Amino acid sequence: MAGTFIDVELTDEARDDAQLAQELEDTCPVDIFANREGRTEIVEENLDECVLCEMCVVAAPPGAVRVLKLYDDTSLER
Repeated sequence: MAGTFIDVELTDEARDDAQLAQELEDTCPVDIFANREGRTEIVEENLDECVLCEMCVVAAPPGAVRVLKLYDDTSLER
């Protein structure tokens, strides 16, 4: 289930990239991403802690991560 204010989408390639999984876990200041055996998992209970810093979007390849702002139907992505 998505957070109240945001949701995060990952491409399948991003989800299965062990190096990116660690990068996202290390980068996110509110622990939305977890590296679970080389796969990126989204920590659902932390989604509403997102501060929209865009660090995950910048750390990932273009198109790999989208932060969906549910309150205004826009997104952060590159």
